[in-house]
Amino acid sequence: MSDHKTNYSQSSKIALENDKSSFTVAAIQMASGPTVDANLEEASRHIEEAVSHGAKLVVLPEYFCLMGMKDTDKLVVMEDPGNGPIQRFLSETAKRLGIWLVGGSVPLASPDPDKVYNSCLVYADNGALMARYDKIHLFGLSMEHERYAEEKTITAGNEVVVLDSPFGRIGLSICYDLRFPELYRKMEDVDIILAPAAFTAVTGKAHWEILVRARAIENQAYVIAPAQGGYHVNGRETHGDSMVVDPWGVILKRLQRGTGAVVADIDPKYLSRVRSSLPALKHRRLKCS
Repeated sequence: MSDHKTNYSQSSKIALENDKSSFTVAAIQMASGPTVDANLEEASRHIEEAVSHGAKLVVLPEYFCLMGMKDTDKLVVMEDPGNGPIQRFLSETAKRLGIWLVGGSVPLASPDPDKVYNSCLVYADNGALMARYDKIHLFGLSMEHERYAEEKTITAGNEVVVLDSPFGRIGLSICYDLRFPELYRKMEDVDIILAPAAFTAVTGKAHWEILVRARAIENQAYVIAPAQGGYHVNGRETHGDSMVVDPWGVILKRLQRGTGAVVADIDPKYLSRVRSSLPALKHRRLKCS
């Protein structure tokens, strides 16, 4: 497991420990298209909307920067780690607005020239990259007229990633990861789970809400789940229903259709009360291998 320790100031960390007041987060819902610049412009509008409502942690959906006409389009726009317009946009936007900003997934170069890493990137309010998670579980579906095989263009990651932040301990995941609860058990008592996604309309209708709420309940953590939602230029339809869920499994805010910002408050005191009242995490007897 890769445990990324942030370099925010010690005084900020002490302030966090002493101040358990609530803070505002946002999950951004988009219907991204095949042009990176247009997607970044749309993302910027939604991020600024979230910030206008007080959001300090903003999470973009999977594929926020590109939903190509074909799967191989992401190879054309893939970036080297630390370099490129998509990463620059995330860093500069975080710094300009003074927020922590999460790029739900960015196509980064992998050892295989015919594949990319599908990487979730977390930027601090000073624009610094604080964590990177490469999607571990790659989506595959063959159902009626729908065919998906992410392994053809994506190299799977192999590290569980958590980071300490001013908002608590955060665990990173992407979309299809939601179906694999052992990933979240390996994160070990995170306060917030991020699950940016691009669920299909078919799988989303059947499983999205159930999976998001289940991960919140079983890990007694808040889940921020931004999603792609709507009809895309490439003919694909995604489910949407971006949401923020509390550790009791209650959906605090959601946006079922359309694009925009889902803004909600996270309350560390409530999280502590849930865990002390029902200490399920302490009652575990089996370890994930």
